[in-house]
Amino acid sequence: MDAHAIKVKLESFDPAPITTTTDTVFIDLTSDSDDDQPNNTSRPRVSGELTNSSSSTASIAPLIRKQFWKAGDYEGRPSNSNWCVTSDGMEHLRVHPKFLHSNATSHKWALGAFAELLDNALDEVRNGATCVNIDMVESNKCGKMLLIEDNGGGMDPDKMRQCMSLGYSAKSKLADTIGQYGNGFKTSTMRLGADVIVFSRCRGERGERPTQSIGLLSYTFLTSTCKEDIVVPMLDYEREGSDWKKMMRSTSDDWNLNLNTIVQWSPFFSEKDLLRQFTLMTDHGTRIIIYNLWEDDQGLLELDFEADKHDIQIRGVNRDEKSIQTANRYPNSRHFLTYHHSLRSYVSILYLRIPPGFRIILRGQDVVHHNIVNDMMMREEVTYRPQQGTEGFSCSVDMVAIVTIGFVKDAASHIDVQGFNVYHKNRLIKPFWRLWNSAGSDGRGVIGLLEADFVEPAHDKQGFERTTVLAKLEGRLIAMQKTYWRKHCHKIGYAPRHSAQTDEGVPKETSSQQPGQPSVSESTLRMLDQLRKENSTLKERLKKKEDGPISDLRGEVEAEREKGRSLEAELLKGKKKIEDLNKEQESLIDIFSEERDRRDAEMQHLKQKLKHTSKTIQELVDKAAQLETKTPR
Repeated sequence: MDAHAIKVKLESFDPAPITTTTDTVFIDLTSDSDDDQPNNTSRPRVSGELTNSSSSTASIAPLIRKQFWKAGDYEGRPSNSNWCVTSDGMEHLRVHPKFLHSNATSHKWALGAFAELLDNALDEVRNGATCVNIDMVESNKCGKMLLIEDNGGGMDPDKMRQCMSLGYSAKSKLADTIGQYGNGFKTSTMRLGADVIVFSRCRGERGERPTQSIGLLSYTFLTSTCKEDIVVPMLDYEREGSDWKKMMRSTSDDWNLNLNTIVQWSPFFSEKDLLRQFTLMTDHGTRIIIYNLWEDDQGLLELDFEADKHDIQIRGVNRDEKSIQTANRYPNSRHFLTYHHSLRSYVSILYLRIPPGFRIILRGQDVVHHNIVNDMMMREEVTYRPQQGTEGFSCSVDMVAIVTIGFVKDAASHIDVQGFNVYHKNRLIKPFWRLWNSAGSDGRGVIGLLEADFVEPAHDKQGFERTTVLAKLEGRLIAMQKTYWRKHCHKIGYAPRHSAQTDEGVPKETSSQQPGQPSVSESTLRMLDQLRKENSTLKERLKKKEDGPISDLRGEVEAEREKGRSLEAELLKGKKKIEDLNKEQESLIDIFSEERDRRDAEMQHLKQKLKHTSKTIQELVDKAAQLETKTPR
């Protein structure tokens, strides 16, 4: 599928008349409770709810909290005791809508949520996917929205329900897939926005008819209507000949009520408008639209779509203007300096290997895959294999990591770039993981890369579970970086580092009589006893001689040793002073640079004011001259 086939058509969000809305029957994926069944009693209309209107600018009821980290303040209506009992006499667990928010807080970094959605698309390669498209689209109803679309195998109605549910994953048994827990879709979409609508089309398997499904997971809907359980309105269609027919799971009234709810709380205005989304897809694939995107404390969208029209960036603390300027000067360090705030930069290093022919398209342009090994010079490879017998861990022959380590090509400029890119099953888990935190400049410029499939990633796939295996890996990587730095740092302008050689960790030679060896003969024992006596005699004679000139020489040698220790202490003190001066010099350079920039800016400002003043004076002179010519003499 080419880029044109998945190009976003903004006209697909054209308004259409809205149908009458009433109470709705939903597919409840978390509870057997009948709280949400239809009834004939009227309910108070929620503020912002759509009524019988054909207005094209009707908006979805806004959340009280538009900031992600405050959205969990929702309480809902007072809880009732209407807990359902299933046919086997056991109570069914209920899930409160607030769980959607608390579950999404595992993603402290918004770009990590994008990565989970890309993982799902990449896993679809085994079902024929050739590309995934990420874009920003707009509608009159919801403003800016996120689009993530792939042309994989799509989901049939049952798989769609598993996708919307919690903990269902068919991938955990597949060795070549990234997703494992059946939770990534919910955490990632709810981290980026309050609501998501999913369109998926499946060709049908084992002789089944092709299907297409629509599902709505809306935190806005759940909180605005004071739901006490997570309910998901869904629609299913199956192909009969050249037409798409409704798949009725219950009654036609239930179908219409699900449709009305989706229309009311989604960016669309009618069933026709919803089905138009499938015309933008091929005969298989999934189209995800996330809307009501989260805002920051200043009321701006957390995601920045304006800084770069071919990128999606993050505002706030993850964005450092100084790092962006440094990245422009040092292109080989660009990914280290920009992956925190730039989705394009992060996605380019997100996977160690991209399947042949697979494309990741971000806002109309392909993301160019990048391997940080290409940013290294003086590369070395070190093989690391977990040791046998680690607690709770059995090592197999295949569990080995090839660590590529080297200096970044900009290291001679002494910029503070370092860390290891650690991948797990092809997916980047720890980008530029900084392990060696030295007090001075030691370790600067050293970067590394490895794929460690023997450590277990955390649920948000932005870190690893704290285990003994991980602790041993950390220690080994620190040792690798220290060894590499001390071996090569002088080649990029740093003073040579000399590490004292010690016997620590070297096993001492020992000897013992092993079982089964022949016993020592009596004559040998007598000989050993005689040698001991002679040795004792020689020691006594040597001691008498040491009381003479040798004793004086020993005193002189000891004095020289003390002098050497004193000089060594002074040398270390001098080195520390030099390091402190170097840091002070770097600080002064930064201060002078900032002061120069400020002075230049002020000078430019004064020049502009002077130019403006001169222009004003000239205009006044011209006016005065005109008045003089008009005044009669």
